[in-house]
Amino acid sequence: MAPGAPKLLLSDIVSHSHEVPSKYIRPASDRPDLSNVVNSSLQSIPIIDLKGLGGPDHQKIINAICSACTNDGFFMIINHGIPKAVVEGMLRVGREFFHLPESERMKMYSDDPMKANRLSTSFNVRTENVSNWRDFLRLHCYPLEKFLHEWPNNPSDFRQVVGEYSKHVRELALRLLEAISESLGLDKQHMVKAMGKHAQHMAINYYPPCPQPELTYGLPGHKDSNAITILLQDGVSGLQIMRDGKWVVVSPVEDAFIINIGDQMQALSNNRYKSVLHRAIVNSTSERVSIPTFYSPSPDAIIEPAKGLLGEDQPPVYRAFTYEEYFNMFWNKGLKSASCLDLFKQEQSEGS
Repeated sequence: MAPGAPKLLLSDIVSHSHEVPSKYIRPASDRPDLSNVVNSSLQSIPIIDLKGLGGPDHQKIINAICSACTNDGFFMIINHGIPKAVVEGMLRVGREFFHLPESERMKMYSDDPMKANRLSTSFNVRTENVSNWRDFLRLHCYPLEKFLHEWPNNPSDFRQVVGEYSKHVRELALRLLEAISESLGLDKQHMVKAMGKHAQHMAINYYPPCPQPELTYGLPGHKDSNAITILLQDGVSGLQIMRDGKWVVVSPVEDAFIINIGDQMQALSNNRYKSVLHRAIVNSTSERVSIPTFYSPSPDAIIEPAKGLLGEDQPPVYRAFTYEEYFNMFWNKGLKSASCLDLFKQEQSEGS
């Protein structure tokens, strides 16, 4: 950036601030209300061990996935097959990128939400009135060779490390899509085929320490627009999910990924599996890095309830639509609405 240019990233604006700038302060009726959050020592979402998937415990794991997707919309997985060194490398280069000098990071900056690879802040600065306490680097990851040359080359091993991580996560996503298909009683390949040519992107989220975390959000309550999300967190707590009308803390678990159902899976499953409200909270003492990988249909994929889940008593809840149609609406509406799916309901299902 040129000397004297306005600072656009949160981490540069607030590096010496002792109070939250006004553009980040939520109205009193729309603040985290941290005193009413459930912070239980009991596990807030199921943990599923994938070690026996494809082996003698296969059906037990499929049943556990069915239960988690039906009742929770979120679950953790362990023994997922991604080497620890790959995971640690991803967190390292993500953190190192956000510690680079401003001039180096800003080479990736854009406020265009349709740009595949970009650094930005908040959610969609073109449409929102109040900003979120977050900077993020958004990277498209599949097909890898199409996007790799657009990624940052600082840190020097960024492309190699993130590329390796992306390949491992895609393999995991495909395994999960097969398991989810089975858990619905569908052909194992149903969800994989429903994704069309497939799409995969990630956000490396950076949440700086916040002097007044009760006034703002890292991200307010929202549902993911994609099919499934595979979330890698560092050891700092920040994720909360909505359960029984209350926000519940999802504390990080070492060597575990968090999986959640997105809106496209809700549509494909004809509402059997539902995406769930979740949000990111910030704190006053520690920076936080979280890296969700969003596994999605390709833009031209036709999304509609699986025919194997329909019947006389189970009519389709949603009309057919392209993922591009949905995604454009999602970004234009921003996080003002928890979900865009209601806009795609069949007429006979509205109000049900």
